[in-house]
Amino acid sequence: MIKPGRILPIHDVLETLNPFKVRKQRLMNYNPAKGPVTRKQSVCEKITIFNYSSKHFEEQTVMGNDVEPVFHHIIDDNHGTVWVNVDGINKETVHDICMRLNIHILLEDDIMSVGQRAKMDEIGDHLFCLLPMMYFNSETCTIEQEQVSIVLGKNFVISFQEDAERDVFNHIRDKLRINHSRFRSVGSDYLCYSLLDVIVDSYYSIIEKLGERIELMEDAVQHQANTRTQARINLLRRELLLFKRAVAPVRELVNGFLKSESELLEERTTKYYKDVYDHIIQANDLAENYRDVILTVQDLYHTQINLKMNEIMKVLAVVTTLMAPLTFIAGIYGMNFDNMPELHTKNGYYLTMLFMLIMLIGMIIFFRKKKWF
Repeated sequence: MIKPGRILPIHDVLETLNPFKVRKQRLMNYNPAKGPVTRKQSVCEKITIFNYSSKHFEEQTVMGNDVEPVFHHIIDDNHGTVWVNVDGINKETVHDICMRLNIHILLEDDIMSVGQRAKMDEIGDHLFCLLPMMYFNSETCTIEQEQVSIVLGKNFVISFQEDAERDVFNHIRDKLRINHSRFRSVGSDYLCYSLLDVIVDSYYSIIEKLGERIELMEDAVQHQANTRTQARINLLRRELLLFKRAVAPVRELVNGFLKSESELLEERTTKYYKDVYDHIIQANDLAENYRDVILTVQDLYHTQINLKMNEIMKVLAVVTTLMAPLTFIAGIYGMNFDNMPELHTKNGYYLTMLFMLIMLIGMIIFFRKKKWF
């Protein structure tokens, strides 16, 4: 967050929040009435396999759609835990994996579809969950997301990612690579918890970035409230709305694991899922708080606009009031009558101008004493 007392140049604030440089990446809406919306086939696919236990560790990377190593580790070697991470989703690869491991066709459709709401299903011998993995694009000040699908089996976890270039799982990979790591001695249900945990924890970095932008927006509104500022406020409000809409269902997802009586979940891991549940509740609360803050900033913007308008109207009113008596005097002596008092006075023009000047100065002094401007 922004440190107290830090002063940012207003041009830097406005440049950071410039909505005209934003290339908006919108969330897609899933419409069940139209059937599942299938994704474009991935052109770059990578499968990473971690086969581990307390006594052994093996890591293998497969490029392309060769899924045979996956079955070798899961089916032939069932003495440890296997984590298969598929980067880049291809229809043939997903179908082969689901068919060989008896994963239900409905789960396969969910993996291939896009824009779905986060959810958790328990079908057959597998637990399935689908949730968004989100990132904050600092250049465009927008939230980007990808859909992550996780399948939990007896001795394996399979995760499907859309983007092969980035994820938040490196922390888990590093733990698995450490010799005699405690992580290797736990089962697949703990691995599934760990994947959910790092995804949920990554939401906090998104919230922090949005909080920084909101504070920048407050400074911008106080220094320069205009139509561009209003556009930036609307952009931030929309990003918060999209974030909350994507994250809110994750609470139900984690609660589904807590309520599940599946044999795949050991009782000792329940407390870990409860911890994830607490984290997602807190993330939702923070998102709700920031939504209220951005609405307050929007009200501040309208207040600043009204104050600016009132200042303009006050200046115009003062100018009009000052000029009204002078206009009245000039109008009287501008009438075309022959018999007007003091009309042919030798120094009448100068006396009239002096009187008007004295009246103007007197009114200004009076207004200043009254603090009307």
